[in-house]
Amino acid sequence: MKYQETKEKLNELVINLLHMHMIVRRHHWYMRGSQFLKLHPYLDDLMDELDDQIDGLAERLITIDGSPVATLREVVQLNKIPGEKGSWDFTNTQRLEKIISGYRYLDKLYEEALEASDKEGDYSTNDILTGFHTDLEKRLWMLTAELGQAPDIDA
Repeated sequence: MKYQETKEKLNELVINLLHMHMIVRRHHWYMRGSQFLKLHPYLDDLMDELDDQIDGLAERLITIDGSPVATLREVVQLNKIPGEKGSWDFTNTQRLEKIISGYRYLDKLYEEALEASDKEGDYSTNDILTGFHTDLEKRLWMLTAELGQAPDIDA
């Protein structure tokens, strides 16, 4: 089968992007306090971007004869980003820190998927991954800048 490792990495991304979307949604719903009016719509933008990535990667996976994960059960069982029950007890800074942590994990997954698609010669997937990875790195920069930190993309 062609592009086997790439397909596995795409599915891993789909799973963790779906879970990350749920994490951002939860913080979006449970947010209040300082910066609410600014951060609440910003999290809408994050969810829209995550949706685009999920759909783009799942469609690419189908294009190369893969089968994207499509059930909540699989997402819950297979994701690697820590999640927790919704709570009003987090500050908005803590919420952003949790989102940043998830984005850092996604950054690592994108790098692994880029390596796999390059190694297997799937340059179309590599192109798609490069664009999404670039967008994710930019979001990491913006989120960390909001907390007065450097993005540490090269860490």
